[in-house]
Amino acid sequence: MGKLSTHVLDTVHGCPAQGVRIELYRLEQNGRSLLKTTTTNHDGRCDEPLLQNETLTEGRYELVFYTGEYFAAKGALQSFPPFLDDIPIRFAVADAAQNYHVPLVVTPWTYSTYRGS
Repeated sequence: MGKLSTHVLDTVHGCPAQGVRIELYRLEQNGRSLLKTTTTNHDGRCDEPLLQNETLTEGRYELVFYTGEYFAAKGALQSFPPFLDDIPIRFAVADAAQNYHVPLVVTPWTYSTYRGS
């Protein structure tokens, strides 16, 4: 069975982003359902997979990374309100037997993601 994981890298400070609040939603026709709220650890990762085995099913999901509050706590230069306050990333799981890794590489002004495994 597969799993869903993430990590956050802060490229302004050149380190893993510790303490980023993350919400995971399942997207449905009528909206979205909150599945999990977590925070990144010292390595910018979650302590456990966001979903794994039978909890990872095919469908559409959204991760929301609250980077505005993270960069504010670090004292990073930001606009007010922050240019990137919360970053939603929507993606689909086509095969629940696969591993899906959805990382975030971020600054207060830009971000990037990709599908890892």
